[in-house]
Amino acid sequence: MKARLIPTVAVAVAGGILIGVPLLSQIPAADSQASRTREYVTIRWAGRDNTHVIRPGGQVEFVGAQLRKAGRPDRADDRAFHMNVAMNGLTKEGYRFVGMTSDEIVMERDAR
Repeated sequence: MKARLIPTVAVAVAGGILIGVPLLSQIPAADSQASRTREYVTIRWAGRDNTHVIRPGGQVEFVGAQLRKAGRPDRADDRAFHMNVAMNGLTKEGYRFVGMTSDEIVMERDAR
């Protein structure tokens, strides 16, 4: 029984290597051409006064002053309202939503 198991395992491992290596070589690199055609921004919630936008070149823009100008309705959630205001401002620059965590929103646009 053991004598038949070892060759079977060896053939399975060899087959996995023969199939897997060519497939792995086709995975694009992290700095592929596709990543150069998009720009990303991240809106990071850190309270109304410290919320900031991280722009494609690494510039950080604090948007607390703009958020204070927005008149939040009394019963509206502070975080949700102000993150929405920041998102709407970035859509005017051509960005669109691509993902989020509990404290961040990521948006993208075609590179300029």
